[in-house]
Amino acid sequence: MADNASSVLAEELNVDENTLLGQWRKKAYDQNADKKALQNFWSQYFETEKGIYAQLLADPDTVVSGTVKELAERFGIDVETMVGFLDGINDSLKEANPIETMTADTVVNLGFDKALLYKNMVDAKADWLYGLPQWDAIFSKDEQHSLLIEARKANTIVKPKKIGRNDPCPCGSGKKYKYCCGR
Repeated sequence: MADNASSVLAEELNVDENTLLGQWRKKAYDQNADKKALQNFWSQYFETEKGIYAQLLADPDTVVSGTVKELAERFGIDVETMVGFLDGINDSLKEANPIETMTADTVVNLGFDKALLYKNMVDAKADWLYGLPQWDAIFSKDEQHSLLIEARKANTIVKPKKIGRNDPCPCGSGKKYKYCCGR
């Protein structure tokens, strides 16, 4: 089972290691890295990410853009960490960035869809992000709760009621299922 999980992770991260994104993912998802070092890496990253989101959410209608290098300088982080941030936010952007092929000089933007970003944070179980106080100025508590419920429902699998052999056939024929569509 562990081998299967490793191969699935490798497929998800199948990005050229010579690209900025490939270098980030190789470092961030290194299966051979010391567990404590990797845990420290992610703890530091999550704090950095939280700070960037706090700044973006303080003025959510202003689209921040620039080269990857310029944005890294603006937020006081290295280019590699900025690439990780761009990888995380890309699914929440109104216009996706070319993260697979970007270089330090690629112009990117952080124009995000507020509701989608909130739901993606819930989906990622990133309570340190969807719990940021800046959300209170964007969405009311009721709206936040509705988005939270909507995001959680999107990942809930609901199995349909099983039709019994002697139940009426769902096609509406009036026959028992076993004599109609159940054959």
